[in-house]
Amino acid sequence: MEIIEITIGAATDYFREELKEILDESELEQTMQIIFSHYFKLDRIDLTLRKGDVLSPNDFQKIKDVITALKTNKPIAQIIGVWEFYGLLLKVNEHTLIPRPETEELVRLIIEENTNEELSILDIGTGTGCIPLALKKEIPNAELFAYDISEEALEIASENSKNNNLEVTFSKVDILTYESQELKDKFDVIVSNPPYIPYKEKALMHANVLDFEPHIALFVEDTNPLLFYNAIANFAIDHLKENGKLYFEINEQYGSELVQLLIDKSFKNINIVKDINEKDRMVSCNI
Repeated sequence: MEIIEITIGAATDYFREELKEILDESELEQTMQIIFSHYFKLDRIDLTLRKGDVLSPNDFQKIKDVITALKTNKPIAQIIGVWEFYGLLLKVNEHTLIPRPETEELVRLIIEENTNEELSILDIGTGTGCIPLALKKEIPNAELFAYDISEEALEIASENSKNNNLEVTFSKVDILTYESQELKDKFDVIVSNPPYIPYKEKALMHANVLDFEPHIALFVEDTNPLLFYNAIANFAIDHLKENGKLYFEINEQYGSELVQLLIDKSFKNINIVKDINEKDRMVSCNI
C-alpha cells in the first residue's frame, strides 16, 4: 500500500489493517494511541477530530517503520524507547526489562507500609531503576540505593535518574557472589523483583518477551527457582536495620516455598499479597 499523501484518518485505518492479524482489537487500539501520541502528540480525541489533517511523507514513514517492527514482535516500549511507570517516563532498551504494572503494585505496597520519610531503601536488580525512582518520587526524603549486575542496565537507570531529577545511588553488584565485608550499609527497606521464571516456562512465553528482553533479568535454573530469593534474604539478614522490612515480587507458583524459606531464616510477619488479578505476586516480611 503506497501512499504519497495521507490523512491521519487514513493512517489509522492503515495501521489497523496491517496489524489486525497479530494484535487483538483492544491491544491494537492501545498500541496505536501510544504510537500517535509519542510521535505526533495526538491523543485519542485528536485522532477523531483531526482525522482529515495530512501527515507528511516522513511522518507516514515513521508509522510504516513501527508496523514493520511490531510484525517482528518487538515490544512497543523498545520501539519508542521509553515507557511510563508510576507517573515517570523511563528510557528502556534491550538491556532492561520493560516495567510491568505488577511492579507498580509492589511500589504502592511499600509506600503504604512505610510512612516514615527518613528511610534508607535498597533495590536489588534495578534494571531501568523504576522501583527506586518511583519510591524517591513518592518519598522524597528517603535515601535510595540500587544494585544491578548489568553495566548496560545501570547506564539506563542513571539516565532515568537524571532525566527525572530524582537522586538514586546506583552500584554494580552481583548479589550471588558479593562479599559481605565489601557492602557495609544498613537499610530500613530492601526490595527486589529478581529473575523468577524457570527456563522450563520459556515455551509458554510470548516472542516479544523471549526475543527482545534480557534473559539474565528473567530466568532462573529449573533446579533452583528460589536462587535469587535465598541470596537476597541472606543479604537482608546482614544488611537490614532492626525491624527492617524485605519486599519481593514473586512467581505465583513459588509463594509457599518462599514463605518457608523465609521462616527457616527466622524472618517475621511474613505476608503474601495478591495483585490486581488475584495472583500471589508480592511477599513482605521483617527481620
